[in-house]
Amino acid sequence: MAKGTTYKIIELVGTSDVSWEEAAKTAVETAGASLRDLRVAEVLRLDLTLENGKVTSYRARINLSFKYIKE
Repeated sequence: MAKGTTYKIIELVGTSDVSWEEAAKTAVETAGASLRDLRVAEVLRLDLTLENGKVTSYRARINLSFKYIKE
């Protein structure tokens, strides 16, 4: 019988004061500190936080999948 694989998907929001790319990277690297077998990160939405009409931070909302291991 063939074996399949199951992946869990979680939604995260990363932030950065530099760029959207850094915001997404922050989310993935933070999750990677406690999750194993990260597979795919899909950017869902990009937005900015503003203060007095100026950009204060970049935010990237992502779906992150990782291999589900039954314990």
